[in-house]
Amino acid sequence: MKSNGILAVVLGGGKGARLYPLTKYRAKPAVPIAGKFRIIDIAISNCLNSDIKKIFILTQFNTHSLHRHIYDTYRFGRLSRGFVEILAAQQTSENMNWYQGTADAVRQNISFITDIDADYTLVLSGDHLYRMDYREFLKTHVEKKADITISVKPVSREEASSFGILQTDRKGRILRFIEKPDNDVLKSVMSPGLPDKKPFLASMGVYMFATEFLFKVLEENPSDDFGKHIIPSAIESHKVYAHHFKGYWKDIGTVKAFFDANLELASINPPFAFYDENAPVYTRPRFLPGSRMEDCQINRALLGEGCYVRKSVISNAIIGIRTIIGCYANIENCVIMGADYYESIPPEGLIPIGIGNNCVVKNAIIDKNVRIGNGVQIVNKKGIKEIETERYSIRDGIIVIPKNVVIENGFII
Repeated sequence: MKSNGILAVVLGGGKGARLYPLTKYRAKPAVPIAGKFRIIDIAISNCLNSDIKKIFILTQFNTHSLHRHIYDTYRFGRLSRGFVEILAAQQTSENMNWYQGTADAVRQNISFITDIDADYTLVLSGDHLYRMDYREFLKTHVEKKADITISVKPVSREEASSFGILQTDRKGRILRFIEKPDNDVLKSVMSPGLPDKKPFLASMGVYMFATEFLFKVLEENPSDDFGKHIIPSAIESHKVYAHHFKGYWKDIGTVKAFFDANLELASINPPFAFYDENAPVYTRPRFLPGSRMEDCQINRALLGEGCYVRKSVISNAIIGIRTIIGCYANIENCVIMGADYYESIPPEGLIPIGIGNNCVVKNAIIDKNVRIGNGVQIVNKKGIKEIETERYSIRDGIIVIPKNVVIENGFII
């Protein structure tokens, strides 16, 4: 199935409150993942690997880091008609409102979508981890003669309340769509042919429309959101079908989901592998040197480029680009995002960027450019589940040190 007639519209996300404080200074799709990538790289790479080279990114909150990454990374040659173009929320003489939801964001950019004149429009979330060939998705859409096709994954009862849940008939036509149903409602939205352990179908937030139908449904229904409003309404009067996706997929929009997904990448056989030559994940080329290890003990770790680690123990961790770790540190169950730059001499009175000597860091996310002094213990000694302070947060028991924070020598969390 050819995909030259597809325009991809990637939704850049809202405020990212569930992923805060990682979203304190950046949009959710710009959050670093897997040591060297950004979350947005997943959706864009899926498009490029599916031969979709006309891509709009819709952005609104904390956009500077995301915009810079996209402009530095996704440049096509002059002879190519492809593009990755940012459509930032803006006030105009016709509309003084910012994006009010996923559907409203697309609606406000109808004029740009019209100019592309694509047969189909693919609407994607920019904060999920998965690898998909959207040509197979289009094939389902065309074969079913659908007005809307939604990519779905089976989930367990415990997971179901976190997603939009669909009920289908045996031919895959969607009969009901309920956003984050409670347990009392779940019994009524089970779909046929699913395993007992995962008897519910969750929407992946991936939608395929014939472009003309997209214009029609957005005009008929002025509501703001696809999942809450547009899709449930369209089911009643139009042909809405499910595309069953069989690969790995994870919504990494919360701190715990993001943390768990990263640490899975450090395992021996990760459920999602970046080592796929046929469908690589692209990101910004940085031309950094290889990482240096000196007398270290490392078990299950994924290291980005340009790191320097000395006489330390690292277990089950992601070590991001330009990470500096001093002597006799103990790093366990951590996502270390690294740094945006090298620092030969720190500013006067400041601790150097990185992790100092004799530190213990466990069950933590350390954002970029953090300065951690010597003898620091980041271990959640009191077993706190949730807390918000000026220098750190704890989410689901996971300690998060925000970007650019300084942790003095000997400090204990």
